[in-house]
Amino acid sequence: MLRKLVTVMAAFCTAIGLAVLLVPSASAGAAAACAAAWNSSSVYTGGMTASHNGHNWQAKWWTQNETPGTTGEWGVWADQGACGGGPTTPPPTTPPPSGGFVVSEAQFNQMFPNRNPFYTYAGLTAALKSYPGFANTGSDTVKKQEAAAFLANVSHETGGLVHIVEQNTANYPHYCDRNQPYGCPAGQAAYYGRGPIQLSWNFNYKAAGDALGIDLLNNPWRVEQDPAVAMMTGLWYWNTQSGPGTMTAHNAMVNGAGFGQTIWAINGSLECNGGNPAQVQSRVTKYQQFTQILGVPAGSNLSC
Repeated sequence: MLRKLVTVMAAFCTAIGLAVLLVPSASAGAAAACAAAWNSSSVYTGGMTASHNGHNWQAKWWTQNETPGTTGEWGVWADQGACGGGPTTPPPTTPPPSGGFVVSEAQFNQMFPNRNPFYTYAGLTAALKSYPGFANTGSDTVKKQEAAAFLANVSHETGGLVHIVEQNTANYPHYCDRNQPYGCPAGQAAYYGRGPIQLSWNFNYKAAGDALGIDLLNNPWRVEQDPAVAMMTGLWYWNTQSGPGTMTAHNAMVNGAGFGQTIWAINGSLECNGGNPAQVQSRVTKYQQFTQILGVPAGSNLSC
């Protein structure tokens, strides 16, 4: 009798085990929860997700008004698979960057994916204290347009924030103007192009140093050694110097003269009026890319 009971119990347990194996788990194959529904007016940056037509999608880069599932395999949206349930409320638009600067660190990195580690976001934001009106004047659109204009010209000058110093060393001895009363105390070949705007000539190092309270005439190497000082020199030129143009680049952007006038201020005598249209177009294209990342129109009068 005992043996029979054991046999029955064993058979019963085996049946239960088989039933457990045959009944699918409640979670097996369940679809992931849906992310917030895609919204055509919202801005999405790289890594952000949205749901559309029963699938989750992840943005590869900045996008707005590009419907998930319609951009193709190489488009901006990557299919993350089917989803079910979850939130349906569209996400808010991209929040303003912290720290007061209209370009977030993520957007800065997106603009300069191959930048030299010397050029840091922290160095840029530290330099902003020297010129608080930069990218902080006018409407939010104007602020972002000025930031994009500055960074586009900087990108052009440095090969995407790759080069810290001028690459043609043969030019180095040419940037000493001996007619200046202070001469070239750091040496004949010490005032070559450095930093985001490629500051050059002894008189520019003197003027920038005086404005920033840094002795760059005697120690121009600080521009290639300190990321904040490098950015300060770029902002000094942008905000105070007209170069071969008729206005500073800062005034050009905040007064509506257009991006083309920033080119005049930086290198217009060599590039504008047909001097080098390919170089002009390179700057314009980069500006258009950066305004797109920041979610604002590029405006008019782009060329020079």
